[in-house]
Amino acid sequence: MTGQDNAHGTTHDEATEKELAGVPEAMREGGAESDTARDEPNAGGADELARLREELEAARQEVLYARADTQNVRRRLEKDVADARAYAATGFARDVLSVSDNLARALDAIPAELREDARLKSLVAGLEATRRELDKVFGQHGITRIAATGLPLDPNRHQAMMEIPSTDAEPGTVVQEMQAGYMIRDRLLRPAMVGVARAPD
Repeated sequence: MTGQDNAHGTTHDEATEKELAGVPEAMREGGAESDTARDEPNAGGADELARLREELEAARQEVLYARADTQNVRRRLEKDVADARAYAATGFARDVLSVSDNLARALDAIPAELREDARLKSLVAGLEATRRELDKVFGQHGITRIAATGLPLDPNRHQAMMEIPSTDAEPGTVVQEMQAGYMIRDRLLRPAMVGVARAPD
């Protein structure tokens, strides 16, 4: 029938052209391909999903970082509070050390014969008891005396005031303590003032 007139006086080709006249060209040329394209996943939707996943991961990382920062701040605050409690008495303890020094000097200045004097025995015993009680209170607050004599000079704990020629001690060894030093827990409260041995001229 192609190319021949039908009952209405039109050819088969003309009828086909009329039927396709209202159909978009893209659909006329690739109807099957268009159906296939409709069945494929939306590429734009996949991109959007990937973007959302990236944003979610970024938000999760930010939450983790914020949580870690919060924990670090909390730990620092707890340490600051603990330090404040532990070292709150530092200033007071440093002032009381002068009282301890004077008490020690007073006891050291009492001659041996006066210690045996019946009239002074009770006084000396009271002073010594006061000194022991003061040392006990220091210990309760973490205040300890720094060892010095016979040890190598430690610049972090000892303050060298003079050099003393000595043949009995190695140069740099503490041979005399002029003022006791103290620590408050792991911090220096006051350095020990010492004399250090040096080789004789």
